[in-house]
Amino acid sequence: MSGEGKKRYINRLKSFLPLRSKIDETYKKSLEAIQMGRPVAWAMINAWYGDPILRAIELETVYPENFGAVCAAEGIAESYLNRADAEGFPSHLCGYARNCFGYVSRMTKELGGKIPPEAPIGGMPKPIFLLSSNIGCDARYKWFQALGRYLDVPVWVLDMPIPGVKELFRDGVYERCIRFIVEELKEFVHFLERILGVKMDWDRLEKTVYDIEEMNRVWFEINEFRKAIPCPMHSRDFWSAMPPSLFLAGKPAETLILYKEMWKEVKERVDHKLSSIHTEEKFRILFSELPPWHSLSVFENMAERGWNFVIESWGYHPPPPLDLSGISDPLEHIARFSFHFHTAYFKDALEEGEYYGYMGYPLLKFAREYKCDGAFFHLPLTCRSTSTHQLYLQEKMKEKLKIPSMIVSGDIVDLRLFNPAEVMKRIEVFEESMESYRKVREERS
Repeated sequence: MSGEGKKRYINRLKSFLPLRSKIDETYKKSLEAIQMGRPVAWAMINAWYGDPILRAIELETVYPENFGAVCAAEGIAESYLNRADAEGFPSHLCGYARNCFGYVSRMTKELGGKIPPEAPIGGMPKPIFLLSSNIGCDARYKWFQALGRYLDVPVWVLDMPIPGVKELFRDGVYERCIRFIVEELKEFVHFLERILGVKMDWDRLEKTVYDIEEMNRVWFEINEFRKAIPCPMHSRDFWSAMPPSLFLAGKPAETLILYKEMWKEVKERVDHKLSSIHTEEKFRILFSELPPWHSLSVFENMAERGWNFVIESWGYHPPPPLDLSGISDPLEHIARFSFHFHTAYFKDALEEGEYYGYMGYPLLKFAREYKCDGAFFHLPLTCRSTSTHQLYLQEKMKEKLKIPSMIVSGDIVDLRLFNPAEVMKRIEVFEESMESYRKVREERS
């Protein structure tokens, strides 16, 4: 139901539009920087670890992971994937990485370092360095290292210690992790000062860190509103609105204003009991993990059947607010906030005896608190880090919460691995399962 003139069943927020436009602004500013003789960086998602420092030192930054999603949504990714295959990269490698390899291969081997003309929203200009991290997936070290074959620029890796759920609460572990992260950040600042020939403006960094934390506090509250019945905000709006937070698209202070406008709109919907779908909310659905960026129109078809996607993968969400008012060092602020993003749900996981705290437990918590009827697990065939825990979660949700789930294979970038028609064929049977388990939950309550 996504074509011109077709009825739309997802009741989109108006406030997502200016937030979505921040992505285009990011790429535009990177191009302007190159034209003015200023450098640009490429970075991985790092959960507000290195990003505040890049913003404070005024280095324009683009994100190959976000660019992979954009290429998929714009229908251009397949040509880059095919080129990555021809370059010898395995087809089971991360779709974001393969898209990036195909892009840089074309950029460097055919165009002398210039941006491919077909690249969506202006493309990514050649960077002065690559900011890698160990956060989230196992492809990261080798991905940016392999880019050296093409770009010949330095790679900086930010390490984040992630203890196990039980290990985090052993004596002294938390504070040792914080000290490690602060030292990592100090070295990163020194590295940037050397390659850029500038000094860090610590007052600007302090203001940037404050704006990021405040922005994420408001963004967290917006998503808390989605616990309302009916849910006032669909996953489509979440995915459109999350990049300014996750990728720091745009200036944090300006983005904070936009999130406050979204807060008002979502709160108004809650007050008036307005749903994010134009049909009756028959099923409240949790989505995990990465969406099929190339086929988001399938969610319109599910909305037509009364499916309201009310919450998504925790890794896209801001962490619960953390009181850092007693911390004066901006680097320690960054360390504690970023570490909190990764470990915020560990205490609850420990209390419930769930030790798969990093990737698995938060979704159990979300499914319960958002009163979900079912879970839709998108299993990206090229992303192990977002798929290894899905069978575990499927069992846990059924066993502990009496919430069923369906697992759909696909990919974040490669359209050829996702079949929307097959998804819709499975919907009716799964609806029967959700109805059945709803009765079980009612009998238990």
